Amino acid sequence: MRRVASGPRARRARLSRSAEFERAYRQGRSHGNRHFVVYVFARSDADEPARLGLSVSRKVGGAVDRNLVKRLLREAFDAEAQLVPPAHDIVVVARPTALELARRDGLEGVRAALRELLERAGTP
Repeated sequence: MRRVASGPRARRARLSRSAEFERAYRQGRSHGNRHFVVYVFARSDADEPARLGLSVSRKVGGAVDRNLVKRLLREAFDAEAQLVPPAHDIVVVARPTALELARRDGLEGVRAALRELLERAGTP
């Protein structure tokens, strides 16, 4: 049975193929802070919504910890969606300190750190 995506972020609004991640890494602009690195790549299909890709390695923690960070990143991205114009691929790479931020400050801390990077990226 296929699971239907719940909430505002549809399945197609995610990066899933390694080639999509590679394109963002190689051709996109990057901005980082203590907790995250954000890669922004402008696509040519202007009618499509912005897509999010997450990279949370085992350096962040075990599966439960990584899932916490990913969930908070998705929620923070949805909350800051007005900063990202359509037709952009955004890849967020979590650094090991992201877990500390998630546990200490929760969604608001992750949202503030992500907002800082998206504003710095200055997506047109």
